[in-house]
Amino acid sequence: MTEQEAIHVADVSEGIGGDATAEPGSPVELPVVDVLTGRSFITGKSGSGKSNTASVVIENLLDNGFPVMIVDTDGEYYGLKEEYEILHAGADDECDIVVSPEHAEKLANLALEQNVPIILDVSGYLEEDTANELLLEVVKQLFAKEKRMKKPFLLVVEECHEYIPEGGGMDETGKMLIKVGKRGRKHGLGIVGISQRPADVKKDFITQCDWLCWHRLTWDNDTKVVGRILGSKYASAVEDLGDGEAFLMTDWDESIRRIQFHRKQTFDAGATPGLDDFERPELKSVSSDLVGELQSISDEEERRESEIADLRQELDKKDRRIADLERELKEARDLSNMADQFAQALLGKAEAPYRGGQGRSEPAGGRGIDGAGALDGAGATGDDADQSVLNSYDEAVAATESDDTTDAAPGGDGSPAEAADSAADGGAAVDADSLAAEGDRDASTGAEADADDPVDDVDPVTRADVAESALRFDDAVELGTREAVIEELRSRIEALPELSQGMLRHYRREGVSDPVAAHIDAGGDGDSGHAYSRHRPVRRAGLIRHSGRGHYAYAVPDLIREAYADRLDEESVREIVRAVETAFVPPAERSYPPDADPEAVGGGGGSSDAGLGDADGVAEDAAESDEAAECDGASESNEAAHEGVGAADGDGREASEASGRSAGGLSDAARRLADRGPTVDE
Repeated sequence: MTEQEAIHVADVSEGIGGDATAEPGSPVELPVVDVLTGRSFITGKSGSGKSNTASVVIENLLDNGFPVMIVDTDGEYYGLKEEYEILHAGADDECDIVVSPEHAEKLANLALEQNVPIILDVSGYLEEDTANELLLEVVKQLFAKEKRMKKPFLLVVEECHEYIPEGGGMDETGKMLIKVGKRGRKHGLGIVGISQRPADVKKDFITQCDWLCWHRLTWDNDTKVVGRILGSKYASAVEDLGDGEAFLMTDWDESIRRIQFHRKQTFDAGATPGLDDFERPELKSVSSDLVGELQSISDEEERRESEIADLRQELDKKDRRIADLERELKEARDLSNMADQFAQALLGKAEAPYRGGQGRSEPAGGRGIDGAGALDGAGATGDDADQSVLNSYDEAVAATESDDTTDAAPGGDGSPAEAADSAADGGAAVDADSLAAEGDRDASTGAEADADDPVDDVDPVTRADVAESALRFDDAVELGTREAVIEELRSRIEALPELSQGMLRHYRREGVSDPVAAHIDAGGDGDSGHAYSRHRPVRRAGLIRHSGRGHYAYAVPDLIREAYADRLDEESVREIVRAVETAFVPPAERSYPPDADPEAVGGGGGSSDAGLGDADGVAEDAAESDEAAECDGASESNEAAHEGVGAADGDGREASEASGRSAGGLSDAARRLADRGPTVDE
């Protein structure tokens, strides 16, 4: 087809504005190139024939093999499929394919590269934003491809005032349509805007149009637009135009003609329904290959949306889980604060007898040696200890309800595990040192002060009680007092789980530390719950003691000193400690004391104390002593033991230190071990 070819769309009509050079009924033709690449505006009130005019132009273009794209906002152009093979794309089930913005590039390719006419039906989209995004992406693709192809192509936009309004508020879609109107012609992309309200359409678009069709208009604002563009006589005459009649204004011949457009040949889906039954005509279908290409895009999009939905669902689950964890954390903090208050109350009640208060008394023998000569690390055993803890717990609850000052008790770091440990101890944080310090007071005075308290019916342990008990068993060396102490402590250590023994080694090495650090050093993790659960057996065995603010101290040397009421010299204490520590300290670590300098440890394991010697040397001395005991008997050991008792009854520590050495440099306790012979553990 050449540029001179035209399409016959209407005939000349009589009346004001008629063509004086042509007889009524003369054909009116439009140049194809100007229609395809130009800019046009068709307007008229509802029912005046504007959609029919657009359909007549489209039918003539399709008859001549020129593809178009129709942006259908009301779903009234599908009737063209009665005669033409057009791809009907949109959101309704009656469309050939449901499309989304992801299909924009493929739709532009079909229209420009494969000459496929397309009805882009945006009437079925529930979300206006989705329809606008689809149109925006399609127009962008058409404009970009036409810059390269420069192929004549017509874009028809129904209800264009919704996209390019006069009053403002134009979005990206409207700006893109204005861009096509101003610059599309040079690329071959034409546009036809259709609206029933010319007053509402942006005048920048109308004034750029090459040809305009003015169908019947009756509203004053609309007729004023006609008067400004065509003249006053046309403004009054436009109100009297019949159906399908219009004033046609064209730039190519600079004329204004009153014409009657032809009636469209295809099914009029936009006609107002009447009383007659509606019969939908048989419509043609497009090639299945075209639909298949678009369907593959739809399937991919559905798969992607399904994945996104799954991810969103998973994210929602995680958000809910986070919310649950935050709620649980808040509840745990509340419980932790409550447990801390109870623990502080228990500590306060436990300390009260030794500070003139009304709290729970420490049972006699706590942290000391029991009647059989074995150390009692818990202070009470069996049901009595449990009942004591329960009674103190009830008292603590009552105390916290009646006296807020109990919340201010010092000690502890506030952790739930430490609070639970403190509660389980029943106030065991008051160690034997505190008992011994307070024991110098008159025991009868303390008992008298607590006589009115039904809970405090047991007198505190005094230093004299501990000393008397230790000396009584020291007199009975033949019964194995030293061995009994060692056996008791070794049995406690050997009863510990392996990881708990590792934590005890950490406390031996560090002196004072916290359960989490000890747990990590022993090969555990940094979880405080795990640390305190494995720390609890060590603490209950009395092998460590609370030193304040969540820290604990290595207590084996103190237990030995207390077993002998501080009557042993430090060399003897160290020898017994080493004998006990063979149960859990590796040989490589036995050569240095618990408080050894780390540089000394790293420098070969030598001890900074010249009197300590080497662990192997201790073992050899013990072996030699055993042999001597077998040859000479145990009388000398018994004799030295009685001397130690006499010294303890006389001058205290100085006498004990004087009698605790033998001619061979061994302590009194080491000589007793030699007299007894080697034990199984040693």
